[in-house]
Amino acid sequence: MSIGRTRAVSLLGLEGALVEVEADMGQGLPAFMIIGLPDTSLGEARDRVRAAATNTGCALPTRKLTVNLSPASLPKQGSSFDLAIAMAALAAADLVSAVSVGRIVHLGELGLDGRLRPVDGVLPAVLAARRAGAETVMVPSDNAAEAGLVPGIRIVPAASLREAAIWHGADLTPEPVEAILRPRPIGLASAVDGPRPDLADVVGNSDAVQALIVAAAGGHHLLMVGPPGAGKTMLAARLPGILPDLDLDAALEVGSVRSLAGRPVDGALDRRPPFESPHHTCSAASLIGGGSGIIRPGAASRATRGVLFLDEAPEFSRTVLDCLRQPLESGEAVIHRARAVARFPARFQLVAAANPCPCGQYGARDGRCECSPHHRRRYLAKLSGPLVDRIDLQLRVARIGSAAFRLSEQSVRPSTADARRRVEEARARTADRLASTPWRLNSEVPGVWLRERDNRLPVAVSLPADHALETGALTMRGYDRVLRVSWTLADLDGVDRPERSHVLGALALRRSS
Repeated sequence: MSIGRTRAVSLLGLEGALVEVEADMGQGLPAFMIIGLPDTSLGEARDRVRAAATNTGCALPTRKLTVNLSPASLPKQGSSFDLAIAMAALAAADLVSAVSVGRIVHLGELGLDGRLRPVDGVLPAVLAARRAGAETVMVPSDNAAEAGLVPGIRIVPAASLREAAIWHGADLTPEPVEAILRPRPIGLASAVDGPRPDLADVVGNSDAVQALIVAAAGGHHLLMVGPPGAGKTMLAARLPGILPDLDLDAALEVGSVRSLAGRPVDGALDRRPPFESPHHTCSAASLIGGGSGIIRPGAASRATRGVLFLDEAPEFSRTVLDCLRQPLESGEAVIHRARAVARFPARFQLVAAANPCPCGQYGARDGRCECSPHHRRRYLAKLSGPLVDRIDLQLRVARIGSAAFRLSEQSVRPSTADARRRVEEARARTADRLASTPWRLNSEVPGVWLRERDNRLPVAVSLPADHALETGALTMRGYDRVLRVSWTLADLDGVDRPERSHVLGALALRRSS
């Protein structure tokens, strides 16, 4: 047979498409050409495939070999096409069964010695293959556990090209090889498996603790302004602990982003919400996603279904911060390139912490602030008005004195388990109320739905928010966000509809900073 066919997966963001890989053994001078919009790393597959086939014991004939990646108009990136190209070429040379090769999807990078190297993005690639109707996927041995997380599809692990060729019917003697394993980042296990911080560790600042529970119950964004040492970072680190576990679809989405970002995904899905805290020197591409060559997800996408914490938020570049405005509204990060548009999920909870001024002492008891009013305004102005308007809860966090510290030490403080129980109960009430809609959290509900006749609050209840909108203290976006927080407060209190006190509470949580 002069033509061999198989399939691979081309990923653009988290969206994947099946690619038909065709190999033709033709007449002419010996050559190896790959056509169909390959990038540089994919174009180099010709050297990897030929060397791997020779060192495996199934050398390709010295003839003109043309590999076509179809559809040709779809950009293709990365080295995960190596195994598919090699199997299509072996099928064209009648060294393996063309029927067997054509039935399954192949993913993996080849080493020059013929061993298969693990690749990034296997989880979303297998998900895309399953959605496209594929039944079997062959992957490198070290990616097998990750690929096996996708239900309803058969996974075939292979440690080398020789092992893959034998599986497809090649007349070769099996030879044991040591599988190539992905290096595990140092310190990752301790960061994941170590003790999680407990909410009961927070002494004082009961209002901030309550705001944290409200944010978790409704999926709301949070801005904390206060002097150094007030506990802003401590509070933010405890928010993921009070969030409920992820369901299967959300866990697969989070795992897919981790896989595409090159982070290890073990044999079991992590059901805990992620927590990302980028440094204030990060670029727009590292926060939102992008990069040259393969488009990678940024911190905002890696925090999807979890928490994105921006410590010392005014120290970030204003241009970088304003990149968050679109993901905060749409729940996805869209990366535009000349030949492609990549989409990543970005439905995270934003938690931003800021000092009140460059020195951090403005408004602190016994603190001497040497910043001028102009410097204070300029410092906080790095958080642009449109960005702050998208943040539901804005509160001031103060340092606690010794008397308040001793009083709080003697009182009963809510633990992470207690707070999570309250959050789960509130979210269950929200889900029951929104069962006939595509939304599951109050923060996801559009303002148009909240203002419909059946859902509109009575005038006597919404009057404080109406007055704030009339006087210009709230924008229309801010008005809708106050209504969403009001519904969250009602769910936490176990009542069917918000009351006037809930609207006043939502206004206070939005304007206390």
